[in-house]
Amino acid sequence: MNATVLVVDDEERIRSSLRGILSDEGFRVVATGYAPGVLDLVVREKPEVVLLDVWMPELDGIELLRRIKHETPETHVIMISGHANIQNAVTATRLGAADFIEKPFSVSGLLASLEHVLGRDYGRTRAVSQLAERQQRRRQRSRGAPVRAIVQRTIARSLVLGGQGLHSGLKTGVILHPAPTGAGITFSSLADQSAIPARLDNVSETGYNTTLSGKGHSVRTVEHLMSALHGLAITNLRIQTGDELPSLDGSALEFCEQLLEAGVHEQDEWLEPVAPQKALQVGDGSEFIRIEPAERLIIDYTLEYPSPIGLQQVHFDLTSPEVYVKEIAPARTFGLVREFRKMSEMGLAKGGRLDNCILIDDEKIVNTTLRFADEFARHKVLDLIGDLYLLGRPIIGHVTAVKTGHSDNLALLRAIAASL
Repeated sequence: MNATVLVVDDEERIRSSLRGILSDEGFRVVATGYAPGVLDLVVREKPEVVLLDVWMPELDGIELLRRIKHETPETHVIMISGHANIQNAVTATRLGAADFIEKPFSVSGLLASLEHVLGRDYGRTRAVSQLAERQQRRRQRSRGAPVRAIVQRTIARSLVLGGQGLHSGLKTGVILHPAPTGAGITFSSLADQSAIPARLDNVSETGYNTTLSGKGHSVRTVEHLMSALHGLAITNLRIQTGDELPSLDGSALEFCEQLLEAGVHEQDEWLEPVAPQKALQVGDGSEFIRIEPAERLIIDYTLEYPSPIGLQQVHFDLTSPEVYVKEIAPARTFGLVREFRKMSEMGLAKGGRLDNCILIDDEKIVNTTLRFADEFARHKVLDLIGDLYLLGRPIIGHVTAVKTGHSDNLALLRAIAASL
């Protein structure tokens, strides 16, 4: 029997439209506008997926989600709303929603969401029955894979993080979903399920952060999450968020901790890293960034700021995810008080708080204790690792950077891309 979808929406036109779309796609569709009777329908019809409107007159959709997951935790629930925001999405996902999409949704976006949800479920079932076969395929592929190829990886289950945007100052959140092999790292909004690949061509801003844009949607401050994904070698992930990712504590540590808690899942395909075969350099003199051939990602970073920061130099060798989590992920973003005033005048740093950045005046650090003596330079390495992932694959090479930032990182990526 084809998968059953239960549509719960108080608007008849929505139910009728979804019934037609999903029936044409081969689903068995049950629909109701009466929220109090939904639990009985779930027990009787046993739907694989419930499409549940957030705003229901008799019973709030979030409360109904809570009841469905309590009574039948195996039932997948996709929330739909005409007044969605990322905070509602984070709340729903924490309660067990498999996805969250905004009305008016596109047919392709709706079907993509169903594919994500049902694909994960069927994939887990197949994984149990075909484990030996998958391991054998992996061994066969490894024998024919390029010398430096790495196995593709995603996460074992969806996870959510909430917080405040560093530049917008608004409450925001991010929902991370497993993705299939070859999908890469993609960002989407709640309203539009079409993906913005985390790629160099989609970078629209590199001032005080790295911003991705596409399909009428922009996502600001992606570098810390991208750094965590690069450091943990996660190659496939679907990311839902608003206009800016949460800053958390200003580092990549919580992203790493949550990703590791969700579980990193090895997949059945291989991916060849980007490995430049000759030296490439952007800039010269006292400010430049350079990459040379190497056996793994090695970074030498030199930072020089006025006192009290001064001159700092960091050597980092990415030998494993564990060393990234220990040595780089905890390093927090930082700024001078006078810079924050300037950014405020530009409409940025509205979410800068005492607990999500290192704040420095002309004499001292004013709000925290350093996690490393050279934390400022380590954070520059963190940002660089995130920006380097915007070629869509892990990078192998020895990078030397002196007093550089996001714009320089992206200029190097363009040079690398042109050389491939």
